[in-house]
Amino acid sequence: MYRFSNTVIGVLNLLSLLASIPIIGAALWKARSSTTCENFLQTPLLVIGFIILLVSLAGFIGACFNVAWALWVYLVVMIFLIATLMGLTLFGLVVTSQGGGVEVPGRVYKEYRLGDYHPWLRERVRDPQYWISIRSCILSSKTCAKIESWTTLDYFQRDMTSVQSGCCKPPTACAYETGVIVGGEDCYRWNNGIETLCYECDACKAGVLEEIRLDWRKLSVVNILVLVLLIAVYAAGCCAFHNTRHAAHPYHPSDDNRMTKVRPRWDYYWWRWWHEKKEQLY
Repeated sequence: MYRFSNTVIGVLNLLSLLASIPIIGAALWKARSSTTCENFLQTPLLVIGFIILLVSLAGFIGACFNVAWALWVYLVVMIFLIATLMGLTLFGLVVTSQGGGVEVPGRVYKEYRLGDYHPWLRERVRDPQYWISIRSCILSSKTCAKIESWTTLDYFQRDMTSVQSGCCKPPTACAYETGVIVGGEDCYRWNNGIETLCYECDACKAGVLEEIRLDWRKLSVVNILVLVLLIAVYAAGCCAFHNTRHAAHPYHPSDDNRMTKVRPRWDYYWWRWWHEKKEQLY
């Protein structure tokens, strides 16, 4: 049982150690080639990846080389990691439960409304300094340049990303009356200038939030899978820690208590002595 449980924990930690490498790589790649220009998801990915890497390494060493203190540190950090990951996953599911696009009659693409998203996300993109960095990123990514050559027919037949739908064109509800655009507030924020377009529109912010919502939902699925793996590794780690302590201290004080149970009690000796005396008398 000792060799089996330690082998299992060693293999599981080796797998989780190897799994942390693509997690870290994905976070670094996403930070450099993000289409949403939103980087707050990369930080949790990096932190989770590095913690899993270090914790798995400690668990692997502790299980394979019978290092009890390494397994103890491993179990303590693992329980905090499981709790943190569970909280992050639940928070992500709550925050991304709202939102989604609205169908536009006669169009393939959807349009997005800022009021449909969770208040925590709305407050994030309404921060002026925060939005300036996202706006600059969208400009440098040439997202809107990809649809500059579209014809009127293309707008009816081709799909757009949520960022293109919100940032690169005026809302469909906008109309021109005597050369002046009329409609909602976003219609007045629209400008044909390549540096302006609809980057200050609520629809643009909603389009960015939609990309974030989809990415975060995917991340939540990955978190759930990682959470299941970590719980299984933690359970095996508890067995390995118990076995490692038993191997280091094979004679536990409790063993003496268990051995006394197989010894005859005092009344047995008294009963045997009484019967021997009785036989001598008769």
